[in-house]
Amino acid sequence: MILVDSSVWIDYLNDLDTPQTLKLDAILTVERVGIGDLIMVEVLQGSPSQKYFNAALRIFSRLNFVVLGGHDVAIESARNYIALRSKGITIRKTIDAIIATCCIMNGYGLLHNDRDFLPFEKHLGLRCVI
Repeated sequence: MILVDSSVWIDYLNDLDTPQTLKLDAILTVERVGIGDLIMVEVLQGSPSQKYFNAALRIFSRLNFVVLGGHDVAIESARNYIALRSKGITIRKTIDAIIATCCIMNGYGLLHNDRDFLPFEKHLGLRCVI
């Protein structure tokens, strides 16, 4: 399964053509695509209108819903954060550590447009799509 980060969904819902949104468009009907609970919150809470909110919700309702956190993911996310910090890398958002760790633990690919995921790919085995 491929989990899609809010950094891609926001561009996609705003009809922006980026390498990531074009990839998302290409995989929506041929791959298992997941929406994480925390990612869904990020996208929906940024909705500029009820129409945007409803459109996003319609798309998300057709995807595989993924609970990102939980006990094991919380502990492993903290370990991953500390491992990266020991290399001099500080991740700016805890939610990114949770998303990346959930993907690593479950073997999901991640489609994103956020530089905070790159250290997880380089040092911890996150499989990024594109």
